[in-house]
Amino acid sequence: MQAELLTALGQSLVTGNLTDAELLARTAPHPLVQILPDANVVKVGGQSFIDRGRAAVFPLIDEIVANLGRHKMIIGTGAGTRARHAYSVGIDLGMPTGVLSVLGTFVSMQNARMLHYLLAKHGIPFIEPVQFPQLPLYLEERGACIFFGMPPYTFWQQNPAVGRIPPHRTDTGCYLVSEVFGTKSMIFVKDEDGLYTADPKKDKGAKFIPRITLGELKELDLDDVVVERAVLELMEHAENRRSIRIINGLVPGNLTRALEGEDVGTLITAD
Repeated sequence: MQAELLTALGQSLVTGNLTDAELLARTAPHPLVQILPDANVVKVGGQSFIDRGRAAVFPLIDEIVANLGRHKMIIGTGAGTRARHAYSVGIDLGMPTGVLSVLGTFVSMQNARMLHYLLAKHGIPFIEPVQFPQLPLYLEERGACIFFGMPPYTFWQQNPAVGRIPPHRTDTGCYLVSEVFGTKSMIFVKDEDGLYTADPKKDKGAKFIPRITLGELKELDLDDVVVERAVLELMEHAENRRSIRIINGLVPGNLTRALEGEDVGTLITAD
């Protein structure tokens, strides 16, 4: 490639060392394109929601259908209790973190396929990572699509700092889709109103937190948080997705309110 066709940064990248901190810093100021700024990533919890079965899932399906044509939705699924069972067996058999990630991926995929079948009559497709280039078309034509939330690291999943459970699971996978595509919002659908000072299922004295920053959350040093800690770590360095919202999907209308931008559930911001 002729050098005169490259920008000054381009020439530096071609001839420089990609471990050079000064050179890497020069790549930061360039503005990002928000690829899907009108879309919303909606993560439906596995253990917290889908595992509850018909009583929880059917009303949410109705609410998703009611919002078709009004809000574009990229719907991701959690893995839930079946993944935890698979993890326990895999750990007992001596499987490494990367293999456990594969097991969790297939459970998340099962949940995505079940939601897909429930929404199939409305033309909502199920997509795998290889189909993400067609995602804009699906959203434009049908208004929504479904994917499994587990990031496709499989064997390439990094080892956690403690233990062997994959640190980047379905909350993280859905969050990364929102960050990379620059979507309008990232909504986590759980079975709790949002973030509490402790697990409200175990501690009746737990206090609800409607809004908090990452800095404030770090100071609290909570033993239990409502989303994977990896999401909070990634949000520190995020460029598009600087906030997430956690809502109680068991409350009718909460998803609609969140899609409308109303202050429902808990809002966690990076700033």
